[in-house]
Amino acid sequence: MTCQQYARFDDASTKLYGFRVSKPRWLDKPQKHVWRAYLELNQHLYAAVEDQLLRDAGLSRPDYQVLVPLSETPGNVLRARELGTELGWDRSRLSHHIIRMERRGLVAREECSDDARGMMVRLTDAGRRAIGGAAPQHAETVHRYFFDLVSREELETLAAGVRPSAREPPTH
Repeated sequence: MTCQQYARFDDASTKLYGFRVSKPRWLDKPQKHVWRAYLELNQHLYAAVEDQLLRDAGLSRPDYQVLVPLSETPGNVLRARELGTELGWDRSRLSHHIIRMERRGLVAREECSDDARGMMVRLTDAGRRAIGGAAPQHAETVHRYFFDLVSREELETLAAGVRPSAREPPTH
């Protein structure tokens, strides 16, 4: 990776100073321990969520990621560009995944009435049933593998460092 590629990251540890990266800040022993524990927790949580979604609703985690914002939006429809932004997916990934989900009847693509170049993604009845079948156990899985492991104080600390979603109103 070249120094110029680091410029994509907006992080104090990778700021460019005359095309040179600042001196690395190595992790100390407690930081390494916490970081590795986080990675392990994350891996186990993702695996548990994947297993649960597939078992209870025949959905992949990316399927669920697409269905959640659609199910929470008035009219169950979002412009594809907005959906991609919310998910942090590039246009190609979103397009390919939406096509696969459309073939399975979970979503429908529609032309945008305001802009002929835009596309809307709508949650179908089958998609609503799929997320409805998956959501209760999904919430239980997230509780079991994440929230049940942290105290209220730890949760508040974690919440303080999380950037709110673009769709959530600011809390302050």
